[in-house]
Amino acid sequence: MTDENLERAFERIWKLADALHLPELIKSTTHGTPSLKVKTSFMGRLKDESSFAIYCPLEEKPLLMESAPSIYFETDHYKGWPYILIHLDAISDEELSHRIKLAWHTKAPAKLKKSITSI
Repeated sequence: MTDENLERAFERIWKLADALHLPELIKSTTHGTPSLKVKTSFMGRLKDESSFAIYCPLEEKPLLMESAPSIYFETDHYKGWPYILIHLDAISDEELSHRIKLAWHTKAPAKLKKSITSI
């Protein structure tokens, strides 16, 4: 897994995220891989070239994994944590954009959320 391969894999995520025009959404690096943050709050990161870990409330994880197991999964490392893994080759742009919006809405400070009309 090279930095170049990770950046290439992250291009799609960033393109979709940037198109949402969410305030203070930034590209960053977390644990050595490209990530998304709102201000300084971590939203998600590439786990590897084919999977993305993104914020997801714990109560939603089982439902997502059960309803779309080809898209959503977790490893032992993520059990008990509010992050879900996404198979990037299985998720549509629309669904990935939706997940990014939901993560932003949850992680953004209240004042920042008030600055936009809808998500």
